[in-house]
Amino acid sequence: MNASLTWASKGIRPLLILGVLGLVVWASSISSAYQMRLFTIVGIYALLALGFQFIFGHAGALALTQGSFFGVGAYVTGILSVRYGWGAEYTLFLSLLLPVMLAAVVAAPVLRLESHYFALATLGIGQVLLLVAIGWQDLTGGSNGLSGIAGLTIFGFEIKKGQGIMLAVWGCVAVGALLSWRITRGLYGAALQISRENPVAAQAIGIDTARLRYATFLLSSLFAGLAGALYAHTIRVVSVEVLEFPIMVACLTIAVLGGRTHVAGAILGAVLIVNLPEWFRDLEKYYLIAYGVALLFAVIVAPYGLIGLLEQWRAKLFPERASTPHQPIALPARAALPMHSGPLLDVRDIRKRFGGLKALDGVSLKVAQGEILGLIGPNGSGKTTLLNVITGIYRAESGAVQLNGVAIHEEASFNIASSGVARTFQNINLVDDMTVLDNIAVARYGFEKAGLLQAAGAGWQQPAWQRARGNAAYLLEALGIGHTAQSHAGGLAYGIKRKVEIARALALEPTLLLLDEPAAGLNENEQLDLADRLRAFAKTGLAILVIEHNMPFLMPLAERMVCLDHGVVIAQGTPAEIRANPLVIAAYLGAPEDVQA
Repeated sequence: MNASLTWASKGIRPLLILGVLGLVVWASSISSAYQMRLFTIVGIYALLALGFQFIFGHAGALALTQGSFFGVGAYVTGILSVRYGWGAEYTLFLSLLLPVMLAAVVAAPVLRLESHYFALATLGIGQVLLLVAIGWQDLTGGSNGLSGIAGLTIFGFEIKKGQGIMLAVWGCVAVGALLSWRITRGLYGAALQISRENPVAAQAIGIDTARLRYATFLLSSLFAGLAGALYAHTIRVVSVEVLEFPIMVACLTIAVLGGRTHVAGAILGAVLIVNLPEWFRDLEKYYLIAYGVALLFAVIVAPYGLIGLLEQWRAKLFPERASTPHQPIALPARAALPMHSGPLLDVRDIRKRFGGLKALDGVSLKVAQGEILGLIGPNGSGKTTLLNVITGIYRAESGAVQLNGVAIHEEASFNIASSGVARTFQNINLVDDMTVLDNIAVARYGFEKAGLLQAAGAGWQQPAWQRARGNAAYLLEALGIGHTAQSHAGGLAYGIKRKVEIARALALEPTLLLLDEPAAGLNENEQLDLADRLRAFAKTGLAILVIEHNMPFLMPLAERMVCLDHGVVIAQGTPAEIRANPLVIAAYLGAPEDVQA
């Protein structure tokens, strides 16, 4: 077991190595032309599924266009080869380019949709392309398709059919798998994960979730186009079948069966989907029933994919040694704000309706730099709604929000976060499956400029990710919860989760921090500790607006307080003035003797 611990600590996965060796041995033992072609088709489907994992697995969007992009890539190669006699050095490039261009065109309207509407829209695109392929007979050959596609010849070098094309296809799979692994790990991969699991939280830490979905959609089409081109060169025939829905069903099944976010899942799923019918051929007329039962059994046993199940076994057989704690890296000193005579946050006459309900009715308040302002009121008074308006989650019908003299009320949520406004949520928005350290580190995404190209070109050490984790470790220590760094967020006590969420907000280097019930779940000592730490942050110039029902925590902390009732500001002033205000007593606090300072 000591050897396995050493392997795990170095990132070596014994089961993955065994899988790769198994594929190599399998490929080396193939002798018949039929088996070579079958193994080549496995590689093509694996490449198709690798692309699909970007949009379906990592972005979490059920796009039913992957089969359509596959068909476009196949048709481009077929048409240019048969009609014009072009070589693969041109057809391959255009088979990549045209699906990406198509994806770029359809993405703008389609990616605005959510859930089943998005799936239906992408399904419609596939049906349109199928009808075009059938109807445009002069170009596509109609229902009969195109035959006589040339083999894979690049700049005069011919890749022989059989073993040659098999090796070429699996070489592309290896490159695609490496590219996918590099893109979906580290800071970019963490941004994809939080965007998939909690888009609102992702935007609140400055991540443009729409841009990530757009990038993954284009990547999926790129892989699909290449898979389609290789399919055309392998089969030497292209017909409308490459645009029909069964291709998409096979791709979706591979992703679900193997594991939608695991590179190895695309390969294992493709192996099973292509070969299971062959392995069950001896059952004659019952082989399809056996095939369906086998798939159903696999999905029931491994709902998160077979690779997910294998990872659970691997964790038991080869447990990972606890990773070395990350060296804390202090955040840069807060830059001095531009000279501005007014308050840091200026909320003016905000009005927000939900149907006939006036959630906010002319709310105005101000927060100065370095000030701690308490926002109180009964449930339903509009406190959280106001925070959602300030951070761009909701758009107000009227009014304005200015940050250091600049209007931000019409900006997107991720832009507001990037401008220096950070927040926590009433209902905790952490990703349970991520470690505490990574939940915080992902908030450094915008500061590290962790785009797609940077992710693809990052080395083994991923310096941006290491810096982000170092910053996260520093913030955990600053909040007194450094011991939780390697724990998964889902297993933490409620009060600790609150502090983790505060740490994630602070990772944005904000000038304004909005806290929604930060003392919930904390005991008395933890509340006193948190209050001391918030005062220390305020002394550095950080403005803090706190929503809280816990008056013994808030009143000694806040310098000023504002009380809302039914979406209206009914009082504002010092804690002592608020405590004695008859309107606040009647609406929220009750008798003064019931409120403890």
